Amino acid sequence: MELDFGPAVREFRDELRDWLADHLVGEFAEHRGVGGPTDGAAWEVRLAWDRELSAGNWLGVGWPRQYGGRGLGLLEEIVFEYEYARADAPYRATVNALDLLGPMLLAMGDEAQKKRFLPPVLAVEELWGQGFSEPGAGSDLASVRTRAERDGEQWVVSGQKVWTSFGVHADWLYVLTRTDPRSVRHKGLTMLLLPTDQPGVEIRPIRNLAGQDEFAEVFLSDARTGADMVVGEVGQGWRTAMATLGIERGTTLLPQQLTFEREAEALIGLARERGALDDPMLRRRIVDAWISVRIMRTTNLRTIGELTAGRTPGAQATTAKLYASTRHQRLGHLALELAGPAGQIVGEDYGLDTRQRSFLLSLAETIYGGSSEIQRTIIGEQILGLPKEPRP
Repeated sequence: MELDFGPAVREFRDELRDWLADHLVGEFAEHRGVGGPTDGAAWEVRLAWDRELSAGNWLGVGWPRQYGGRGLGLLEEIVFEYEYARADAPYRATVNALDLLGPMLLAMGDEAQKKRFLPPVLAVEELWGQGFSEPGAGSDLASVRTRAERDGEQWVVSGQKVWTSFGVHADWLYVLTRTDPRSVRHKGLTMLLLPTDQPGVEIRPIRNLAGQDEFAEVFLSDARTGADMVVGEVGQGWRTAMATLGIERGTTLLPQQLTFEREAEALIGLARERGALDDPMLRRRIVDAWISVRIMRTTNLRTIGELTAGRTPGAQATTAKLYASTRHQRLGHLALELAGPAGQIVGEDYGLDTRQRSFLLSLAETIYGGSSEIQRTIIGEQILGLPKEPRP
């Protein structure tokens, strides 16, 4: 599939393709497609690849030039993500800062924060983690209990965060805190930028089913950060958090869709090899998997069309995450079923093959970025207009 937005963007696309062909070689080529939102594999190689991208000025192509970006538009950003995924380049180690922190600061940060933090992100000099979820505040983010108190020219932060992606590598965290102890739910929250290299911050890795430790839990015990490290306004952290999650949930799923298409093609190849296409029930499930990735493609193209036309994406953008995550799990389950006993056996030192790793990591997709239960509630209440669920 080609994305063609005219001569100007075509020139950008061709430049990117040439650069990827010249630089995605050697060790980087050996690690094509490695990593993911819940996969911390080959971390040092991916970090080196990010520095290669930075040297070529390919990070933050849509960020303003004064902060180190290229100052390009939405079309170029879409083309970059698509061509990057098409080349099957390693998953970027700095994705948290590039996709979430940076856009949040550009939208809601002050000028001093932008000048201080955005250039080091693009230079791959500082890594970031997201401090949102807590043991009692995951999908129900308004239940955040981590507290922050003002002490002169500093904020003192105490509490616990969990499921912090790549937290063990983070130099800084952007943390949602409760600054008004009398407040409840969405009120009295504040977004703070917090350095991790201090005595009051302890980060412990959490190992997942695939044997990776990209998640972490963070314990904050009187950790400190400057009074000027508030993003947005004090007490308005919910607005800032929702803007960040809007960035996370509103982006197109083109890179994931291309990955799923490759997996579907591999599934069809495996089915032919095993003679599974002769079984009408299996053949029906394989065709259903093939159709599902084509539906993802169509959904993404509709959303891209609306974004490039300056319109707010329609209902399909809200349903895309739920559909993609549940369908990907079915795809992985079918692939392991076709693999037979070999799909259930791992090598020495828990050595998973690509098929096994993809399936195990897919189990988290219906949780992170908004659980499927929450997604269904949003679709029911906000898209279909169904009565709201009773709340305590």
